[in-house]
Amino acid sequence: MTILIDDHDQFRAEPQGISLVCPHCQTLTHLTAQAVPRFATLTQLRPKNVGVVFRCDACAEPVFLKFAAKAYLPTHVELSGNFAEIERPRETFPLTYLPEESALLFKEALGCYQAGCFNAFGAMCRRTAQSLFRELGEAGKLGMFDTLQEIRNLAALDDMTLGSVRSVLFGNDSDPWPHQPSLDGETAGILLEVMRDMLYQTFVRKERLLQAMTFRRFVSPAPAFAPAPEFTASDIFARES
Repeated sequence: MTILIDDHDQFRAEPQGISLVCPHCQTLTHLTAQAVPRFATLTQLRPKNVGVVFRCDACAEPVFLKFAAKAYLPTHVELSGNFAEIERPRETFPLTYLPEESALLFKEALGCYQAGCFNAFGAMCRRTAQSLFRELGEAGKLGMFDTLQEIRNLAALDDMTLGSVRSVLFGNDSDPWPHQPSLDGETAGILLEVMRDMLYQTFVRKERLLQAMTFRRFVSPAPAFAPAPEFTASDIFARES
């Protein structure tokens, strides 16, 4: 993708423009540039980063992105395609199905991820896991470890990524967290999806299934017609007599 601001102060992202999940309406949508720095100002000041305000085409709310400046040329300023989202989309999860303490901790973990604080996100995921282990006991901890192995097989996680996720969630308290490898955005995103799947399989799926079963017991439809009574030969003879 080629991203630039030309000498007519026009923002251009070719060939398909910029699309992302809007932090306001949570919709994958196209963005339209609304406030673009002037080309003359950029070439005079030559900042390392350039900010542009866009409009979400779905909800019309403003979205601010920051681009690294790659090159200052006579006819345009070339920007990096790896832009930074200043306001990230809000991550959600049905927290009501989790134990109270675990729900509070994981809610804070989601907030850390939204803010781009990936190491803080990892630390809160570890605290969430420890809270769940206290709630479920040793058997529950082993069950969640088995779930992680299933996720590894389904998602084909490589050994390095699996090791990072496993050390965050199942590391001992004696393991010095600051000495653990730092989480980058990609590994933190994988950790987030692992946490979601583990929590869903352990808590949400069971509770929703029980609710659905209870609902079906109370709203099961009545038979369309009553079955015809069955008569035996003795019943027929008794009526004829």
